[in-house]
Amino acid sequence: MSNDDALNLPELENTGAPASTPSQRAEEKAAADLEPVFDVPVNIQAVLGRTQMEVSELLRLAPGSLLELDRRVGEAIDIYVNNRLVARGEIVLVDDRLGVTMTEIIKDGEGVN
Repeated sequence: MSNDDALNLPELENTGAPASTPSQRAEEKAAADLEPVFDVPVNIQAVLGRTQMEVSELLRLAPGSLLELDRRVGEAIDIYVNNRLVARGEIVLVDDRLGVTMTEIIKDGEGVN
């Protein structure tokens, strides 16, 4: 390849890594500012659906009982952090374990029924 054919990549520094933009540096600073709360535990729930039943119905449940929920198959599940709806997602299988892929972030006031 001649010098005329060389790629001009000004966004790469000498290390070959992309140069950080001002917004990336601001995000890194914001993350560093939050470091004191990184070890604070939070309660996360992935809610498949809900139902209501009487205590007598609950007492009749046994292994193999069917519990009908208010969601359809394939419908997004709700993700709560400390009892606050923060996202919606889909269930995925990861190494024989269930996981959740977030598909939508809920902003303040959105998604509240």
